[in-house]
Amino acid sequence: MNTTMMQAMKKIAVLCFALLIMASQALAGELNLSIAASLKEVINELTASYTAKHPGTVFLKNFGPSGTLAGQIENGGPADLIIFANTEWVDYLNNKKLVDSSSIKTFSYNSLVFAGTTIKKVTSMKDLTKLDKIAIGSPKSVPAGEYAMSAMTKAGVVAQLISKLIMAKDVRECLMYAELGEVDGAFVYKTDALQAQKSRLFFTVPQALYPKVVYPMAITIKAVKKDEVKAFHAFLQSDEAKSVLSKYGFALK
Repeated sequence: MNTTMMQAMKKIAVLCFALLIMASQALAGELNLSIAASLKEVINELTASYTAKHPGTVFLKNFGPSGTLAGQIENGGPADLIIFANTEWVDYLNNKKLVDSSSIKTFSYNSLVFAGTTIKKVTSMKDLTKLDKIAIGSPKSVPAGEYAMSAMTKAGVVAQLISKLIMAKDVRECLMYAELGEVDGAFVYKTDALQAQKSRLFFTVPQALYPKVVYPMAITIKAVKKDEVKAFHAFLQSDEAKSVLSKYGFALK
């Protein structure tokens, strides 16, 4: 093998090594987030702010109902950090040893409300019996739907309303149905109602009728050793994150 060929091969080897390093660095800066749908605007703003300060970080965001996201993670779906809309699904993954228990923290709180476009007078749970169609998130996978079913049951109106319920894949779809007038109203979070364009908030569901809406977050076992994930997890507990949460109507305690 002549000198020219050897030099060319060395250059190729160096280039391949450099490309591998670059690919490794790019992969190291990728964070997979699995987030409850009701946090979409908050997380989009926070990730944009974080990326501005850490240009090498790339966020891959998966928004959806907490139960569905938990199922994806259980089946091997990519996720480094999760934020769900209730403790049930985080506890589920924790029991499966799929999240780091020491990383479980409370991100924020919310409340359940009823919003819609109907012209009928709706000021309480009892008034819901006057309506024809009501949207709720599917209780099997959507925490807001679970909260709504709990509220209707404790208010003693579930038997009268069960045939009127329109199931939605997540709380945002509930709001969309209400906004489009496809239902008289929908059970959504206060933060969703605050962003509505056409729907108005009819009443806040009494807290005594359903469990407190808690948004826990956690780092998955697969990502527990990733410094980038730990850094973003810490950022989500910062004053800046709390300020953004407050701006969108989330409660901090």
